[in-house]
Amino acid sequence: MDFALSEEQAAIFDMARSFGAEEIAPHALGWEKTGTIPKELWPKLGALGFGGLYVSEASGGAGLTRLDATLVFEALSMACPSVAAFLSIHNMCARMLDAFGSDDLKARILAPAIPMETVLSYCLTEPGSGSDAAALKTRAARTNEGYSLTGTKAFISGGGYSDAYIVMARTGAEGPKGISALVVEDGAPGLSFGGLEDKMGWRAQPTRQVQFDGCAVPAANLLGDEGQGFKYAMMGLDGGRLNIAACSLGAAQSALDATLAYMGERKAFGKPIDQFQALQFRLADAEIELQAARTFLRQAAWKLDQGAPDATKFCAMAKKFVTEAGSRVADQCLQLHGGYGYLADYGIEKIVRDLRVHQILEGTNEIMRLIVARQMLEARG
Repeated sequence: MDFALSEEQAAIFDMARSFGAEEIAPHALGWEKTGTIPKELWPKLGALGFGGLYVSEASGGAGLTRLDATLVFEALSMACPSVAAFLSIHNMCARMLDAFGSDDLKARILAPAIPMETVLSYCLTEPGSGSDAAALKTRAARTNEGYSLTGTKAFISGGGYSDAYIVMARTGAEGPKGISALVVEDGAPGLSFGGLEDKMGWRAQPTRQVQFDGCAVPAANLLGDEGQGFKYAMMGLDGGRLNIAACSLGAAQSALDATLAYMGERKAFGKPIDQFQALQFRLADAEIELQAARTFLRQAAWKLDQGAPDATKFCAMAKKFVTEAGSRVADQCLQLHGGYGYLADYGIEKIVRDLRVHQILEGTNEIMRLIVARQMLEARG
């Protein structure tokens, strides 16, 4: 069993980390204050191949493995987890288009999304259906031209910002088999947005409700087959869970790196605070937790790449473990900074706020436990 990254994987990580340090980190606090990420950033990421990380090479993507992709998100999150997480959502949508889209959708929607000339958002959650996603109420009624879409999606990253939205809507009966996936392009008649959500973290990422009032969607914008949308949505979540875990890992690592440097400079009682054994133990605990999280995450990503039968279980376990570990470490880093950790200029409090939502999205950590327990019971027979 080889735990080392290949030369190519190390180069991918280093490229993403360098880009984040140069193009994202110096602006992260400013973007948080303005509540948006400049659209000029995305084509720069697209030029590195990051707009279609696991889109097939035949469709113009990078064709990377899911393990490779976690390296990108871990590295970028060292600069800003909010920006990295938005890129993850875009990539999840791009992969869905690559896997299930018609040639027409690939040409119109996917082709400009890969170089990130356009950005994509994912619309599943509704005001009344979060963890119970299959209970969604947004309905797509058949028309002569395609579909008339009515309903509201909530907590949508990129709402009112993105160029196209992959929307899960009900075209049939209740339950998951009545759900289809539709691509709604910005500017579609009947498409509107709620006000900008005032969030605890991820403040650089514009988040709004996405509203459909008889929104006209051409028949050509059906993704795959009718009634398969929920399956498509769930297939994207295993990888999304790995990505969001990687975002927690990278941000927590950057907090620990900053804390290690700070503790060598900060003095108390006549010596640097990194010389106090009790505080050294805290540093050691954080390092141990992050290394364990990193190994677990990469094992889960490897299983997903291999198509292992227990890949979904491992993705759920990794998502739960790594996101909670990341938050614990970031919180300890804030504590080790003392009062300075509470100040925005040091960047630690932003990491604490940004990482908290990772235990909620891409399936709450309570749902991750449910997935694991059900698979354990099924295996018992």
